[in-house]
Amino acid sequence: MPSLTELVRAHTELDTEDVDWLLRLMADWQIIADLSFADLVLWLRDQDDRGFWAAGQMRPTTGPTALVDDVVGTFVPAGRRRMLDMAWEQKRLIREGDPDWNNDVPVRVEVIPVRRGDRVIALIARNTNLLGVRTPSRLELAYVQTATDLAQMIAQGYFPPEGQRSDDADAPRVGDGFMRIDAVGRVTYASPNALSVYRRLGFQGDLPGLVLGDLTRQLVPPRRRADEETLSAVLGGRAPRDAEISTDEASVIVRAIPLRPRGEVIGALILLRDVTALRRRERELITKDATIREIHHRVKNNLQTVAALLRLQARRIDVPEAKAALDEAVRRVGSIAIVHETLSQAVEEHVEFDDIADRLARMVSDVSATGDRVEIRREGSFSDLPSEVATALAMVITEVLQNAVEHGYPPVSDSVDASEVRGVAPGVIVVSIARPPGRLHVDVVDDGAGLPPDFSLDGSTNLGLSIVRTLVESELDGRFSMGDGPGGVGTRVAIDVPLD
Repeated sequence: MPSLTELVRAHTELDTEDVDWLLRLMADWQIIADLSFADLVLWLRDQDDRGFWAAGQMRPTTGPTALVDDVVGTFVPAGRRRMLDMAWEQKRLIREGDPDWNNDVPVRVEVIPVRRGDRVIALIARNTNLLGVRTPSRLELAYVQTATDLAQMIAQGYFPPEGQRSDDADAPRVGDGFMRIDAVGRVTYASPNALSVYRRLGFQGDLPGLVLGDLTRQLVPPRRRADEETLSAVLGGRAPRDAEISTDEASVIVRAIPLRPRGEVIGALILLRDVTALRRRERELITKDATIREIHHRVKNNLQTVAALLRLQARRIDVPEAKAALDEAVRRVGSIAIVHETLSQAVEEHVEFDDIADRLARMVSDVSATGDRVEIRREGSFSDLPSEVATALAMVITEVLQNAVEHGYPPVSDSVDASEVRGVAPGVIVVSIARPPGRLHVDVVDDGAGLPPDFSLDGSTNLGLSIVRTLVESELDGRFSMGDGPGGVGTRVAIDVPLD
């Protein structure tokens, strides 16, 4: 299904500001569809005046649809639908004509010109399913009258307004709570759901006849109000904005759309949404996030304590093999601690792994016996990774880098003169990262001594490589391989893991 922007670019001469106007209109036209009990279709005039292209469609949530099939992307030649031609030529709202029949359903069609400034840039067809038509209730009459006012505003260029849009996550919908107020802010109609919302705020009685701003100030304590200017503008229906009001028991979002079908403001449409449960869940999530971050912080501290104890123990051991084993354990514990330190500062359970990888590279380089003869360089970006992947991958990267430094660049003998060491060209280890869809691929390539001629990954007894294979293949469900580097120089390690 083509997008509005694609259809505009391919078939019209509308400019960027015209498209922005239409996008803002479509962001709010669910309100019009629900108030009208009708399907809306946005029609764009072809640049060669051959007819109209359907560029958008919205079905009502308050009644049956009149259009079973999607029509976006379809073309109607000029002359086939007289009402579209009339509305475009006369630049006025067209309501004449007998009902159309669509799949045995009688449909009343009205066409609204979409005006921006002194130009009509599109048309909106309002299609109402007439099956089951009966005497309308007060709610339905209030809905339809408000929809008519909004249609007149579109035709006059007064809608869409600047301000809060109904496609925002928290924006109230027509069914959440509907009110109409007059030019002085007095309630003329309130839906049952709107009355229920004010019951949650502590009001007992009927809303019609009351000044909404004065009533709300009586219910909401001053310490919980938004700034008075915003509150007055929204509850008085003077500005197309929203505000959140709260008591100790409830939270409500209020949105106002001033109504000016003939230019002068005659009142406003007020939409309300009870967000008490939503705000409670948000507070619970904030508390949970803070708890998780504190746990990561404490785990990091405990791991650092373990590492410190292992270092103390290593200093008391004279056996070189045992001392080296404890040093490796310190390094492995430290790599996990770095991940938990990052998670303790993150808002979500995802971490930006580039900083972790760079810190791990510095840690391996600092504790190696090769001094400054090896440069570890990263190419590409890990971006953000899930915490369960990051923890295992940190261990893997540390072990692979340590293995490359230890076996690819043996330490210089103490008998070698320092001046000779300075003349040795530094080795380079490159960590290359690629992120194909749904996967992470990491290559670690060094230009060191390379693998022994008889090397076999399956037959290796190296503890570090065993840890790496276990983590990659078992925990991360990935693939791990080792081989000669490019041109037969050095070693290449390939790691591929899924991220789904």
